[in-house]
Amino acid sequence: MLLEPDAENEVAYELCQLLGRAILPIRPAGDGPAGTAFLFDHPTGEYLLTAADVLTYAEVAEIGLRPSVTEPAGVAADVLALPGAWWSRRPEGGVAVLPTSGLHDRAAREGWRWRTQSVPDAIAARADDVTRIGAEPVSAIVLALGVRDDGSRPLEVAVERAVRAGDGLRLTGELPAGYVGAPVFGVGADAAGEVGLRCLGVVLPGEGGHPVAALDRVVTG
Repeated sequence: MLLEPDAENEVAYELCQLLGRAILPIRPAGDGPAGTAFLFDHPTGEYLLTAADVLTYAEVAEIGLRPSVTEPAGVAADVLALPGAWWSRRPEGGVAVLPTSGLHDRAAREGWRWRTQSVPDAIAARADDVTRIGAEPVSAIVLALGVRDDGSRPLEVAVERAVRAGDGLRLTGELPAGYVGAPVFGVGADAAGEVGLRCLGVVLPGEGGHPVAALDRVVTG
């Protein structure tokens, strides 16, 4: 569904409030490219998702721990190093998946707790949601952590357009640094005509736009 600009801004604001703490900064250890990861609450458990090829090819991936996602304050380190071997890769979808049970166990051992939100499976786009998107562009809202000149990673929103590309989706615009691996959201009607928020998938690297990996293929694919 293509929304009016005011409606797009309202959806973007609500996403920041509801899911801002589901978004985490990630980069390969060393001098790798910055990206975004996010928490996804699937019926089989909670997972951390990101783009596989760009962000988790190194032996260690570093997750930034913003003060808002841990408690008590000042206990957790600024960076959490995650071995690349912990991630499961979905080569057909371009996404890396990490169950979060080990992350919660690690936090408990170190004396802190996660204070996060997760993208719920209830709003994950299904195959029929994607099928209903045609050649005409629809509103696509990306919730990510950008990259400033000083290296800080602020929570940002990009309002883009998505179109069908084969049996999947593609964002038509180029995204700023740090956005690969982020979740993409849209608003659409289901088969019964009910309009609601949908998480369309995961931003993948690309030129002249970005492919979107569908969530229904990520955990079970």
